[in-house]
Amino acid sequence: MKIVVSGGGTGGHIYPALALIREIQKEVKDVEFLYIGTEAGLESKLVRREDIPFKAIHITGFKRKLSPENLKTVWRFISGVNKCKKILKEFKADVVIGTGGYVCGPVVYAAAKMGIATIIHEQNSVPGLTNKFLSKYVDKVATCFAEAEQFFPKEKVVLTGNPRASEVLNQDAIKGKLSAGLKLKDPAVLIFGGSRGARPINDAVISALPEFGKKSYQVLYVTGEVHYEAVKKEVEKVGNPENVIIKPFVHNMPEVLAGIDLTVARAGATTLAELTSLGIPSILIPSPYVTNNHQEKNAHSLTNNGAAKLLLERELNGENLVSEIDEIMLKPEKLQSMKNASLELGIPDAAMRLFKVMQDVVKK
Repeated sequence: MKIVVSGGGTGGHIYPALALIREIQKEVKDVEFLYIGTEAGLESKLVRREDIPFKAIHITGFKRKLSPENLKTVWRFISGVNKCKKILKEFKADVVIGTGGYVCGPVVYAAAKMGIATIIHEQNSVPGLTNKFLSKYVDKVATCFAEAEQFFPKEKVVLTGNPRASEVLNQDAIKGKLSAGLKLKDPAVLIFGGSRGARPINDAVISALPEFGKKSYQVLYVTGEVHYEAVKKEVEKVGNPENVIIKPFVHNMPEVLAGIDLTVARAGATTLAELTSLGIPSILIPSPYVTNNHQEKNAHSLTNNGAAKLLLERELNGENLVSEIDEIMLKPEKLQSMKNASLELGIPDAAMRLFKVMQDVVKK
């Protein structure tokens, strides 16, 4: 089978695509991939680093407000569709899947117009403009949250989960804890604000350091490389407790997650897929700076089922951060019930579920 994958812009679109490719390659023989993205996007570096064949097109996203730039985007879309038709014909694609971002628009649209089997994968509970547009033309819409179904043609929707969930399984928890500098015998809380970090979370953690130092649990705080030096300076002023470990970035996050008891994080789709796959309870602080406030809506899919607690950024401070963590970590029964609820929401075989959808649309 020849599979074309397209997704770009943010890691939330790219990492699930890469996870899908890796998992299929592990399980299936005689499969060939081609990734179509943009040179300007993060995908150009990440995909090539994985030695996956990569083709680039030039496309930009629509402005949500009226703008002359949108006329240029329409022209780029038409040009992109024509280029994609040539690429798809040359590659002899059997199926095309778009994992989000405006680059998927011309790729998936071109495939649909050529009669090639097409799928879009929506990671969030609220879809973006590109996937809403493409849902009219594709064969299937794969979702990660049941809440997303209402935005698409019902007969096309299939709940598959996020392929990143498959990659975090079967990790060595002991190795993960030791690599992060955590003690094996003590429970651990992971706090992070995404790959770039988040200043409001930094401020709350710094304020909470004196209280964290009195706790029986450990805290691993990942600041994001942009904020690390500033955080370290503030930590030096208030003192760094022995049970709090501060790092700029964690490169082996799946391994580290295996040894974590509770996570405090944003509510990005990939993060939630990883946490529920492993059954890790969470305190979610949705980013208020995302389109359609989709992170808060993502979070509700966990909080409504008892797998997470919601803490809005505007309500965040050191005192209530410690209070929310204590409410879970110091109550074993509650911690366990949240673990069970998280596991029930997880779809650990997401990658192969999505591959099964590919096989089905190709057979049609």
